Order: sequence, then structure tokens, then C-alpha cells
Amino acid sequence: MKQMKIIKRSGQEVAFDISKIENAIRKASNAVDPIDALSEDRIRLIAKEVAGVCEARDRAMTVEEIQDVVENKIMELGSRVIAKKYIVYRYQRQLVRKANTTDAAILSLIECNNEDVKQENSNKNPSINSVQRDYMAGEVSKDVASRLLLPADVVQAHREGIIHFHDMDYYAQHMHNCDLVNLEDMLQNGTVISGTMIEKPRSFSTACNIATQIIAQVASNQYGGQSISLTHLAPFVEVSRQAIRQALKEECSFAGVEMSVEAFDAIVEKRVRKEIQKGVQTIQYQVVTLMTTNGQAPFVTVYMYLGEARNAQERNDLAIIIEEVLNERIRGVKNEQGVFVTPAFPKLIYVLEEQNVREGSPYWYLTELAARCTAKRMVPDYISEKKMREYKLSKGETAGHGDTYTCMGCRSFLTPDRSGNGYGNVANAGNYEPGKPKYYGRFNQGVVTINLVDVALSAHGDMKLFWDVFGERCELCHKALRCRHERLLGTPSDAAPILWQYGALARLKKGDKIDKLLYGGYSTISLGYAGLWECVFAMTGKKLTEPEGEAFGLEVMQKLNEYTAKWKAAEDIDYSLYGTPLESTTYKFAKCLQKRFGVIKGVTDKNYITNSYHIHVTEKIDAFKKLEIESKFQRLSPGGAISYVEVPNMQDNIPAVLSIMQYIYENIMYAELNTKSDYCQVCGYDGEIQIVRDESGKLIWKCPKCGNTDESKLNVARRTCGYIGSQFWNQGRTQEIKERVLHVS
Repeated sequence: MKQMKIIKRSGQEVAFDISKIENAIRKASNAVDPIDALSEDRIRLIAKEVAGVCEARDRAMTVEEIQDVVENKIMELGSRVIAKKYIVYRYQRQLVRKANTTDAAILSLIECNNEDVKQENSNKNPSINSVQRDYMAGEVSKDVASRLLLPADVVQAHREGIIHFHDMDYYAQHMHNCDLVNLEDMLQNGTVISGTMIEKPRSFSTACNIATQIIAQVASNQYGGQSISLTHLAPFVEVSRQAIRQALKEECSFAGVEMSVEAFDAIVEKRVRKEIQKGVQTIQYQVVTLMTTNGQAPFVTVYMYLGEARNAQERNDLAIIIEEVLNERIRGVKNEQGVFVTPAFPKLIYVLEEQNVREGSPYWYLTELAARCTAKRMVPDYISEKKMREYKLSKGETAGHGDTYTCMGCRSFLTPDRSGNGYGNVANAGNYEPGKPKYYGRFNQGVVTINLVDVALSAHGDMKLFWDVFGERCELCHKALRCRHERLLGTPSDAAPILWQYGALARLKKGDKIDKLLYGGYSTISLGYAGLWECVFAMTGKKLTEPEGEAFGLEVMQKLNEYTAKWKAAEDIDYSLYGTPLESTTYKFAKCLQKRFGVIKGVTDKNYITNSYHIHVTEKIDAFKKLEIESKFQRLSPGGAISYVEVPNMQDNIPAVLSIMQYIYENIMYAELNTKSDYCQVCGYDGEIQIVRDESGKLIWKCPKCGNTDESKLNVARRTCGYIGSQFWNQGRTQEIKERVLHVS
């Protein structure tokens, strides 16, 4: 038998010990009449059967899961009387433990042996004090939320993996999820950071430095991602240019030097370039090295869209900034050994548009550079201006003439401006433009996700029952989302001045409540969904890639949209359907499904379930066909979704990368290319670090050159949920990464 592991209630992972199972069964047996007691041979047989089930499960099982198996095996091979005693014993022990489970979880966090939390977030290092502090506070918050703040049915459904109440560890506080920072307002009209007035910057590099301070402050006052636009920095290039011209003019006068206009302008532009390089490096290195109060680099997205520029000069300056951002990312950042590796943040998004998408277009050189960057560093991701302007229609707009804007964090999108005029400047923004749709300064209130696989399996193949259960679960999610909304109601602007008073999201007065920003479409709230692939297969026996499976999948998506539309019409809150980027929850959902329904081939036989509407990672399909099919589902996920194609090392095949990018432009709104970017600090190997099983069956990372398995000496970057992770993953997500097939050969 392989050396198995179990996960204790505190989260600590320990070796499997069959004698403990034997002892537990023996205690239950000793508590009954001798005539009903089990023989020692029978006790050992039951324990062996339990061990066999655990070994077949192909992952470390929790104590509760093992106890469930013990109950079943006692009844199958022993006695219902003894099984009843065992159940009573479990219940009594549960009551004893109930008072101190939070204490135990916190202690396991401090000692860094909580396996679930250690790999809960692929961009948090759980050995760092600030991360531990955040997790400890999170354990208390989850305890308070589950006991005092949330309805019992919501908490129970969350625990059973029927729904997922995202970020419960932050729910006790009045915090929202993610947003688009109104950086333009803060830079042009000033802001306040930590009680200090920050005025309009007088150079591009200063603007970049202020931007990074804003990013850190915003990240510390919310729990999700934020996005900024490089367009908001572009005007400061001209500010620097004029200052450089004046300085050079004075230098020439002082030195008595005369030069031609051409030479003078060339020197100015050379210095402007140096200024831009300096500013861009500030953003890259500050974001990577800054640590927010939750112990990680700010989860920030940098948006690159030439179409946002207000004039030709600003567009050309923006192009230079974009060029430097891409060059800086291609270079990477140095690890502790001084080797350039791929950083997780900032995430980059590049908009494909008529000005850059074809050879011969004015900014084609930027698109070629973006392709090189993607091939080496996995970013940028790509938004199609063409498709987005078809889909995102503010009030009065028609298809093809809609809006193009960035997502918040990894994939969540705001709903189009249904006022058509910036909501009458309800946020008191300093850069309000009447008659123009507004996106920067808006935010998402939070997410609750429905487990579609559980809906399907609960229906047992009965289509009528499926829709009945589906409706009940959607309304349960609605109830949970209402809790999120109501938790934010009454929040004073003083709770996060950088957000609500000093321009990041609003410029409300001290003491004002944020309530007016929660209605009318200014902010969104998201119904997430996960496991569409397995749901469809469980109900129809067909895949999403087959006509019957696709039809049913699209019907499910349409029904989800009908629910969000109904709630929105009734409450004037912008509910929106969101393709959940499951990270640790993919493992949790899979374990809960196996517990409730057992192992079902093609449905629950993995330690993960499929993100959102994605085609399963093991499905052999080419990149273009995958994007074609998924584009139909992405359109029905207006609150956010991203598609991807898995590719090999493409650094020597940039034309192929460009062809995929051009296909994205024509066919799908938002997509990315996944490759690998690894480094072994022990031997210097810079190829793909492999995923293998150790002697206990656990998936681990191993250098194929020197055999190093010490994660602290491996730099591994993988795209997991729309963003890059670099702190490793739980067993479910690791299995999913291992099983990915290439969509480009």
C-alpha cells in the first residue's frame, strides 16, 4: 500500500494510520451488547476496506470523509447497531470540538501546516507573517460570518459545496470585491494618501510613482482585483516633454550651444524615452515588490488601449508607454539568484483594434511585440475591440458601436452604462463628462457561485427535476447575494477614504454612505457558475463539443441570464452572470461532489471541476475550434469570462501566435494564450518543471534535470484562473494543470 496522507480538521496533513480506524471501530464495538460485537478479524477487515477506498480516491482525504466511509463499511460488513454507536460517538466528539475549531485552524496557520490554506491562493506565501495575519483574521471572520451574519441555509450550502460564498473571510468587514480605478481623476485633480495631499504630478515618472501608491492603497481596502489604464498616464508624457524642452533650452543657452531644430527635437525625444522607461520600471518593480496588508503583491491589471487616447499626440505617447511596458515584461524580474523570471503581476491586457491588428496598420509593431511577450511571459491577454463593441451597448448604442473597456482583475466585467451619461455623476467624480458612458470608478459588490455539477447529479437524470433544483439553487444564490449587497448598505465613506472620498471610486463627503453607488447599475453583483462541462455530460451523456451537449449548455446559460435579469428588474441592482475563476474551490467542489455522489466517470472522477463554460482540459481540440465554440458561451456570460488556448513554447513561432491573436479579434471578446515559464534555482534549468507523484501519491513539482522538489527553490508560473499564479496550488488545481492538453501542436 502506498504511503497515504489524511487532512485533519485543523487542516494539517499527516500520515494515514490504519490503527486509528481499527481503534475507532473497536470502541464502537465494545459499546454494544457482546452478542452484537465484532470480532478482531472483522474489525481489521473493515479497516482494510476503508483504507482501500482511501487509496482509490487518489488524494488526501479529510477525517470527516474517512469517517463517512467507516460508517458505510461497518453497515456493509458489520452491524447497523455498531454503526449507530459510531455515529453517536462522532456527534458527541463534534460537540466537544465545536467550540475550538477556529482556535485549532488558527494554530495550524501559525505553524504553516494547514494544507488547505497553504495552497488556497497561488499568489500568497503562507509562511510570511503578513499572510498569516490575514489568514488568521480570515478564520475569525469566517467564524463570525457563519455563526452570526449569514443565514443557516446559505452557510450549510456553502459547506456542502452546493454553492460557494466567495471571500467569506472578508465578509464581516464592509468591503467590496473589485473595480476600475479612476486614475485619471486622481492624477489630474489630486488625491489624499494616508492623510497627505497629493497634487497633480509634474512629470511622467512622478505620475507612475503616485499610481503605484494608489494601487497599494486600493488593494488594502478591498479583497479583489483592480484595473488601471495606461491612457490615464499618457498626458503626463507631454508634461515631461515640455519640461525637458525647457531644461534643454536653458542648458544650450548656458553653454552657448546652438543646434538645429531636428537635433534639438531628437535630444528631447531621447530624454522623453528615458523618462518613460523610468516610469514604467517604477510600475513594474513597485507592483512586484509592494506588499499589501493581506500579504501579497497588489492584484492589478494594466490596460493598454490605443482607442482611449483623445488625440493623435496622446495616442503616439500612449504607444511609446505600451512599447516600454511590453519590453519591460519580456525582460521579466530577477529572482533571488539574479535570474530573470516571469512575475505574476501586473496582469496586462492589450486591445486588438483596427489600428494594430493587421500587418501594415499603424501600430502593428506593438502587436508583434505583444506576441513576443505572450510567447515568453504569458501576458498580455487580449480583448477584441470589434467583438466588445458588438456586445457592450450603453443606453442608445447599437451593435458595432458599443463600448470597449477593461475587466476588473482577471475577468469580471461591468455591465454597460445603462444611463448612457455617466449616471449623472452620482460619484461626484472630478473628471465627469456629461453624455459620455462611465466605467472608471465603478465596482463589483461580490460573487456567489452555483455548482452546476451538483444540480445535475441531484436531478438523477430527470430533466424536470433538474430545472426544479436549478431554480431552487439560483434563488439560494440570490439570497446569498442579497446578503452581500445588504452588508455594504450603510457603509460610510470613512471606511475606505481612498476609495470613497479621494477619487479611486468616488468623491463623497465624510460621513456620506455609499448606498447610492449600489443601485441603478453603477456597480454590479455577480452570480457565478462553475462546472458547465460536467453538468451537461451528467444530464445528456454528451460533451459541450457535440451538438446536443452544446445546445443544452447554451440553454443552461440562457436560464442563468433570465434569473439575473429578473432580479435586476425587481431590485434595480445590476446582477450579472460571471464565469467563476475557480482556484482552491475547484478542489473543494470536487471533494464535496465525490462525498455526495461517489466517483462517476466523466463527472466526478477528477479532483477538480471545470471552470465556467470551458471545454475540459483533457479534450483534444485545436485552438481555433475551441475559441469558436467557447465564443457562444462567452457572449452569454456578460458579467465576465475569459477563454484560453494551451500552447507549447512559441518563442520561435511568433507568426502562429499572431494568427491566434487575429482569430481572437474576429471571433471572441476576451482570450489568452497559456504557455509555461519555469526555473530551477538548484541547477539553473529553465524548461518546464514537471508534475509527478511522490511515494504517497501526492502531486508534487519536480525539476526534470536535477530532481529538485523543494518548492522554495523552484520558480513556477502557470495561468490558473485568468491570471498567473506563482506560489503553487492545491491538489485539485495541480491535477488540472498536469492534465491540460495542447491546442496548438
